[in-house]
Amino acid sequence: QVQLAESGGGLVQTGDSLRLSCVASGGTFSRTGMGWFRQAPGKEREFVAGINYSGGNTFYAASVKGRFTISRDNTKNTVYLQMNSLKPEDTAVYYCVSGWPVIVSWGQGTQVTVST
Repeated sequence: QVQLAESGGGLVQTGDSLRLSCVASGGTFSRTGMGWFRQAPGKEREFVAGINYSGGNTFYAASVKGRFTISRDNTKNTVYLQMNSLKPEDTAVYYCVSGWPVIVSWGQGTQVTVST
């Protein structure tokens, strides 16, 4: 079973940047699509970004397109989410997922808080 470990969350101000990382173990990372979801307080979990196994195709939610970039390093079994121009509405717990778009594993999440 794939295990996912996110890192990189924190408290930042509006307009700042953060880079989240997710290290995968226990699966065939280089053959697996990966993604990021988020859940804000009182809201449902929502899709943020996805990337195919090779990194050649990426997909974004409309709310983050142009500000966030998903990428991966198959030599390090790691997927990244570069978040720029952060807004208070980006405040959420961010989850890494494996198998995207058919999700098979979830990470435990990392908190991102954007203050005004």
